[in-house]
Amino acid sequence: AAPPYEAKQPTGAAEEAPQLRKRRRGEAGPRARGKEDPYQRLPWIRRYAPQRNLGELGISAGVFIPSERHDLYNPKSAPPEPFWRTGADIAVRAGFYPLRSLGIEAEFNAMPTRIRSITNDPVFVYGFQAHVVFQLPFYSVVPFFLAGGGLLGVRSASLVLLGKDVDPAVHYGAGVKINLHPVVGLRFEARNILSATELLQNSATTNVQVLGGLTFTLGRKPPPEPVKPPPPKDPDIDKDGIFNEIDECPSEPGMAPHGCPDIDGDSFIDKKDACREVPGVAPDGCPVKDTDKDSFLDPDDDCVFEPETWNGLDDGDGCPDDLPPEFSGTIAGIDFDFNKDTIRATSKPVLDKAVAVLKEFPDVRVKIVGHTDDVGTPEFNADLSRRRAEAVKKYMTDAGVDPSRIETEGRGALEPVGPNDTEANRAKNRRIDFEVIQRKAPDSPSTNTVRKPAGEGDPAIDPAIDPAPGPVGPTVPVEVGPKSTPPK
Repeated sequence: AAPPYEAKQPTGAAEEAPQLRKRRRGEAGPRARGKEDPYQRLPWIRRYAPQRNLGELGISAGVFIPSERHDLYNPKSAPPEPFWRTGADIAVRAGFYPLRSLGIEAEFNAMPTRIRSITNDPVFVYGFQAHVVFQLPFYSVVPFFLAGGGLLGVRSASLVLLGKDVDPAVHYGAGVKINLHPVVGLRFEARNILSATELLQNSATTNVQVLGGLTFTLGRKPPPEPVKPPPPKDPDIDKDGIFNEIDECPSEPGMAPHGCPDIDGDSFIDKKDACREVPGVAPDGCPVKDTDKDSFLDPDDDCVFEPETWNGLDDGDGCPDDLPPEFSGTIAGIDFDFNKDTIRATSKPVLDKAVAVLKEFPDVRVKIVGHTDDVGTPEFNADLSRRRAEAVKKYMTDAGVDPSRIETEGRGALEPVGPNDTEANRAKNRRIDFEVIQRKAPDSPSTNTVRKPAGEGDPAIDPAIDPAPGPVGPTVPVEVGPKSTPPK
């Protein structure tokens, strides 16, 4: 007989069904469990550590051990009766913690007990306490220390025995908080309350509190979301065939071996090439320069920023020739008429020589300074010295020197070269000085002379920070004409 018919499922469907059920359970699991508790990301010991700006409420119960020498009584005809050695203590508390390690609290304590006597009359002891709390804020278990002050009072139905009384008190203590939840925790502590001693001035006695209870934290924030690891990096971001680890320019496609672009193809990669678009040479990838345009390339030019002066003196070093030393200083032999600015004819050979020097060095600018002795008023001497300096300038400009190259100044008797005590010394003080104020034309880019040590490359000099033109060196009296004694 044929076997009974059995319905068979396709093999693929039979294998797919358990996998589908597992996948459905996996998808439904997180939704069924709800949102993940952010506090569960941390181990419990660190999960509920103190935070800033937390509020705290609490209720506690425990034991109050009063002093037998307390001063809590109103009648003064007899010493107070002692309380029972132990009594109940119920406390309610509110606090605020602006810092993780520091807070303030206020507390009310109710401590019903009885008088230790034949009648055992009931009394109600109470206290108001305010204190500062110092705590270790690192873990869910929080040790703390507190200290503060307040009031300790008593109310008795028997006015003869104790009556009603309130005394100031100070207290200190220590304890521990165990945070079990973002809001709820346990608190255990012991305190010592110092209050007045019976019938003794300026003395204190000890009362002890031992408390345990619940604490409720307000304002706690959950821990932040964990930082997700970044996605794996592309090993070759710029797709230039050079891996990021050895690519000096990983975000810019370039050439081997550095992986950096080189626009001008001079083998200096762009980030190290001072002239990216112009092929150049070492050391900076720029073409060889002639900064001062004097036909000497910078590597061979001893004065990169000043052109050569072609006058037969040291032509070939790329530097302007120094002014002959006999030009700067006092020029003796320039005579004037008495108390006037008229140049005598005997002075013309000396001035003609000065004009020739200025024409030989057209890049030099000078200041002509007139001086007098101390005979006469300061105002007259200053004006006379200025007019004489102007007379010398006019002579030179009439001889062909550009007026823009000459400045004048009259200093009167302010700068004598010697005392004005004899006629000979006064004659020395009546003089004309020349001061070199610039050795380049006013429109030149720099007045510095940069000399490079042998074997070095271009000097790293920025003309923008070179000092402005000014007097070059001190004025040294050097005679260029015959000695004479010019009149006042």
